[in-house]
Amino acid sequence: MNFKELLEKKNDLITRAESILDSAKTETRELTDEEVRELTEIKDSVAKIEETLKLDEEVRGLEKYEVKDEKNEEEKMEENKRSVEELEKEAFVEYIRAMANGKKFEERGDVNLTLTDNGAVIPKTVVDYIIRRVYDICPILERSQKFNVKGTLAVPYYPADANNITVAYQEEFVDMEASSGKFGSVNLTGFLAGALTKISRSLVNNTDIDVVGFIVDEMAQAIARFIEHELLVGHPAGADPTEDPAKVLGLSTLDNKITLTSASAITADDIVKLQGKVKDRFQRDACWIMHPSTREALRTLKDGIDHYMLNPDFTAEFGYRMLGKPVFVSDNMPEIGAGNTVIYYGDMRGLATKFNEDMNIEVLRERYAPQHALGLVGWFEFDSKVIDEQQIAKLVMGTASV
Repeated sequence: MNFKELLEKKNDLITRAESILDSAKTETRELTDEEVRELTEIKDSVAKIEETLKLDEEVRGLEKYEVKDEKNEEEKMEENKRSVEELEKEAFVEYIRAMANGKKFEERGDVNLTLTDNGAVIPKTVVDYIIRRVYDICPILERSQKFNVKGTLAVPYYPADANNITVAYQEEFVDMEASSGKFGSVNLTGFLAGALTKISRSLVNNTDIDVVGFIVDEMAQAIARFIEHELLVGHPAGADPTEDPAKVLGLSTLDNKITLTSASAITADDIVKLQGKVKDRFQRDACWIMHPSTREALRTLKDGIDHYMLNPDFTAEFGYRMLGKPVFVSDNMPEIGAGNTVIYYGDMRGLATKFNEDMNIEVLRERYAPQHALGLVGWFEFDSKVIDEQQIAKLVMGTASV
């Protein structure tokens, strides 16, 4: 099947899915079991087609069906950008293979690849690709407020319970009394973190393997899991703060919560109450975040008219919605258990994430030479804290079994 046929098949599948959903909405009914199965199959088929198209683009490049005689400036800039990216990726692959075979790598003037005494700094286009993959993998990072500044960032805020501005009826020629606004602030500093990946020299010598793709995927996955964990769970101070001081706190300090009595059961009323902890102003972009096992536990919950609260949604990013909002899952979230924070709900822009500098990634060619391997080490510095308690709420399990 060629590229055009795949696109046509994808469009036909999406049209069929939309027809099923429109039919159910028009008839004001729930989806039948058969329709749910068909939508699930359509979703899987579309995902496979998209993965096939993506691999085709990465390995061979998209086939051009139309050649324009004249290109505007924006098209020319985009083509030049792609050309530089491809050249830098090609140069990096050449460097990796040269190191693996003990050959000398000749620096090229058309790419930004800097050689050092112990390796080479990855071209910026490859680094940017790694950062993009991190954002794709990690919804909490993508949805938080992100800052890219050096040093300490102080984010000012008015406390939710402060009467900062007084509005009252006023007589002419009578001085108004000014209220004194009391600002608070959240300080974001920076904590250094690093990632290290070893790459088999036999692997990089295999010309059938996309070396850059392999390196990018491995590093992106590791960084994504780490950053997501710190944003969701945080790193509070240990029992001995001198030995284990607090680092990135993320959502761990959030105090807008409901605490259940049960340590093992969540009811439909609990979910409704948690959603109500977030002000209506922040409901539009709100979402749910939980462990996959928690989502499974909630699939049997029903509302007062016997409708399931958690429903499949072909249009949702992770395939489910609850009370009209998308449901994201993360293996980093705690599972249902005594005292655990098992669900976050709200607009994640109430969480701020700051990166101090661009990611610094280098290739180590000597350190792992006795292992017939190359090393890829990456450094980044970041911090994250809650800046608006009104935007996000959490559900904490109780300590008693029911």
